[in-house]
Amino acid sequence: MTQQDMNICAHRDYLAADELLNQQWERTAAAMRERDAQWGDSFDERPGYFEVLLESQRAWLQYRDAQCAVEGYWARGGSLEPLLVSGCLTLLTRRRTEELREIAD
Repeated sequence: MTQQDMNICAHRDYLAADELLNQQWERTAAAMRERDAQWGDSFDERPGYFEVLLESQRAWLQYRDAQCAVEGYWARGGSLEPLLVSGCLTLLTRRRTEELREIAD
């Protein structure tokens, strides 16, 4: 298997992990919207469940992308860099998917 083949496979793994993340995001977002509906806004003036979840997801995406860029820099400019980045993206995305699953439960 060539380096290019390994890079392609790693990228496909990331795309599959990202698809599962997006599916879990929809379930978790729906659960948070449901909690917002049940909770109402009469208790306090803090943001709702969904609003805070969305804020955390946006922050996580920035973290993930920056962290994986750093990991890729180990082979900066080389043919191994895309493999390192994709591997990192896959790992962190799978972890976040599990976190979102736990939040929804």
